[in-house]
Amino acid sequence: MSRWQADLMLLVVVIIWGSTFITVKNALDWVGPFTFVAIRFWIAGGVLVLLWLLSRQPSSWPLWRHGLLAGLLLSGGYITQTIGLQSTSASKAGFITGMAVVIVPILAALLLRDPIGRAVKVGILLAVLGLALMTLRWPLERLTTGDLWVLACAFFFAIHIISIAHYAPRHSVLPFATIQLLTAALVASLMAWQMEANALVPPAVAYGALLFMGLVATALAFGLQVMAQRHTTATHAALLFALEPVFAALFAMGIGGEAMGGREWLGGALILAGMLGAELAPLLRRP
Repeated sequence: MSRWQADLMLLVVVIIWGSTFITVKNALDWVGPFTFVAIRFWIAGGVLVLLWLLSRQPSSWPLWRHGLLAGLLLSGGYITQTIGLQSTSASKAGFITGMAVVIVPILAALLLRDPIGRAVKVGILLAVLGLALMTLRWPLERLTTGDLWVLACAFFFAIHIISIAHYAPRHSVLPFATIQLLTAALVASLMAWQMEANALVPPAVAYGALLFMGLVATALAFGLQVMAQRHTTATHAALLFALEPVFAALFAMGIGGEAMGGREWLGGALILAGMLGAELAPLLRRP
């Protein structure tokens, strides 16, 4: 698989995740956030377990160790984000979470010795400016405890992206993705049991959303992420993931009837320009 094909696969993942915001927003009217995340990951993990058994792909201790680590990082991101959203605004949370696009290349350079090219630096700057235009509102509110929780979320997601880039090439996609999602399901279940013990059984009205999130937005999307990150860098993955709020806004406008103002359109254009610049620069340098 070429890097272009891998990046295109990650773009499909981002489009899927961008389409889920309306689904999640509606489902959380009926289900607690930790319960929702737990069921979502159990559905995905259960499907992948069956596929793993049918494929008869081997297991190993390094596979379990690396899959468990990725699952803990993934669940850490969801847990800290959920806690943070209880005491900060959704707009600030969206911007702070999106700062993973900055954290990933810095950590990748330190931990994986991945160089940060000039085009990537410009792409990151444009993506951050675009995120600010799309998510922040002025005047800025003061820093809250929730903001710090969401910042921790950004670090969890950034390290998760790096761990996938580092470990996924060593293992088969299906077993690695399965262990990762089952670990996240277990951790989310423990949080749901501690914080939402009175609402662990979702109503029937939420079944459709849970199935979509489990099968498409989790099993399929995270499987594609693991597959794609075997063939591209963590920094490129982070830049592509910065497009998530752009697609979320487009789906909210097309399906949810929400309006996008000039700031949102400009912000989305900057993020897209940053991503395209980082992607096309290597081609333009070729003789």
